[in-house]
Amino acid sequence: MTQTETPSRGSVTSEGLATRAPYGRSGVCFFFQLYRKVLKKVVNMASDDITQLADSLSKTHVGDGELSFKGLGLKLDNAESVRELVSKIEQYQGLRALRLGGNTVGVEAAKAIAKALCSKDQLQRCYWSDMFTGRLRSEIPTALMSLSGALMSAGARLTELDLSDNAFGPDGVKGIEQLMKSPSCHTLRELRLNNCGLGIGGGKILAEALIESHKKSTALGSPLRLKVFFAGRNRLENEGASALAKAFQLMGTLEEIHMPQNGINYAGVIALASAIRQNPDLQVLNFNDNTFTKRGTLAMAQALRLLRNVQVINFGDCLVRTEGAIALAAVLREGLPILRELNLSFGEITGGAALVVAQAAMDKPDMEKVNLNGNCLGEDGCEVLREVMDNMDKGDMLASLSEDEGEPDDEEDEDSANGDSDASDECYETDECEEIVKENGITGGGSPGKPQKQAEIQTFLHSPTAEKLSHMKMNLQEQVNAAEPNQAADIFLKIGSLYSEDTEAKLAVFEMIDEVLKKVLSASALQSYCFLTSLLVLMGVLKGERKVKKLSLVPGQLLCLEHAVQQEYFTQDHVSLLHTLLSRNGDALKSCSAARERLCSALEKKWHKFH
Repeated sequence: MTQTETPSRGSVTSEGLATRAPYGRSGVCFFFQLYRKVLKKVVNMASDDITQLADSLSKTHVGDGELSFKGLGLKLDNAESVRELVSKIEQYQGLRALRLGGNTVGVEAAKAIAKALCSKDQLQRCYWSDMFTGRLRSEIPTALMSLSGALMSAGARLTELDLSDNAFGPDGVKGIEQLMKSPSCHTLRELRLNNCGLGIGGGKILAEALIESHKKSTALGSPLRLKVFFAGRNRLENEGASALAKAFQLMGTLEEIHMPQNGINYAGVIALASAIRQNPDLQVLNFNDNTFTKRGTLAMAQALRLLRNVQVINFGDCLVRTEGAIALAAVLREGLPILRELNLSFGEITGGAALVVAQAAMDKPDMEKVNLNGNCLGEDGCEVLREVMDNMDKGDMLASLSEDEGEPDDEEDEDSANGDSDASDECYETDECEEIVKENGITGGGSPGKPQKQAEIQTFLHSPTAEKLSHMKMNLQEQVNAAEPNQAADIFLKIGSLYSEDTEAKLAVFEMIDEVLKKVLSASALQSYCFLTSLLVLMGVLKGERKVKKLSLVPGQLLCLEHAVQQEYFTQDHVSLLHTLLSRNGDALKSCSAARERLCSALEKKWHKFH
């Protein structure tokens, strides 16, 4: 096309853009509109990445000593990708908190960030959760070592470290191991490692690091005082939990422990209970979705008796079951003065035991919420529980019961009595579990006593007679151990089986019954509740956790209990417990109907006397 020629309508220029002739207003408008659209598209395509990064960094939170890049979704692979981020860190004077969560940081990017942190000696809080999404597991320890090294090099003194939701496993713990032992963590107050895949190995490494940190900091005159610990969803199991328990016990400063969903059963729970005893300032306990069963729950209940500052207990989905729930109710009666929340949901707790728990909880002045959902109350049990709490103007305290499992049927009860339902518990009886139990000083009861006296008891229990009872009489109180509720309950029933309407024989039996019950019911609320629960299990009134040989009840045993109920040593709490449980589960005593009526009448009279 020559200079004098003009493009025809609809021709194409050398740039490949369709145009119209420059003649006429419509042609000019069309050209400029099209040009603007294409130019805008090209510019946008060229700057997409820059715009996204700029937009993300523009959302950076700055203020109060905190620099936050949280939740920006940045993919930080190398030094170039973090250039702007590093610049902001370097320029921030007096940096005290850094949030990197919600991004994904590679090894080279971590090294670049670490370099910027080497001068940040005032940094105290590192919120670094969910920052390795999509990274190879082998990359994470290296990245963590770089960041840890920078903190130690800077001389930072951390108070909070959050590495939750980083699936780094035991190797990842090695990435922070030296940091945890260093002076940079001697000042640590909160440690959050939720959902990190620690496993048993990671739990042990972490525990050893905490123990060494405490020893080193103590030697320097300022012991590590960790207050808040989170390690949920980590498959710590018994060994990992027990290792951490040793660290907790050594520190003694914890205020919150959160360890839900860790595959811990009774042996690990017992180890944790021993540690809890040494942490008097505990306020929050969350062990949701582990497996306590009776042994673990009793150990935890024993530990809770000593604590005065607990406000929140979450033992939901922990299989505390009926006997465990009643033990916890006893602790509510005698301790936990400022408890606000109690979660015992999904624990296979029956209606009577749930009612006992609720009655104890309602007496706590600060109680706000009781969660008993997902248990085995049945429709009637749920209705009674709601009604009782409404009558006390505490209906708002009770959480929903919408997922109740319903009362266990007779077939399930039969299986439980034969030990079938606890087959899963039997698999926990391993050498490893027993070793943990022994290490923590829990052997299932009190001291065995002198062999000769124990032999007398066993002889009497095997074949009770009035003559053997008379022989035991002098030392009976010494022989009965309140810390052995099953044996004490068995002794009570064997003495009761010797009941006779003969005045002299009856008085002798009552005298012995009084001796036994004065001992076991004057002990702690926990021990007395455990005794009464064991007694009701042996009588068939309650479903027990372990295999129990069914007894053939005789009226005299119930008449002995009727006598005991009327004595001063039988307190309001004891009467309330029996009244609640027998009123809901009395059918087991049908074979002794007349004696049952007398017992229930005595309970009713004394219950009304107290109320």
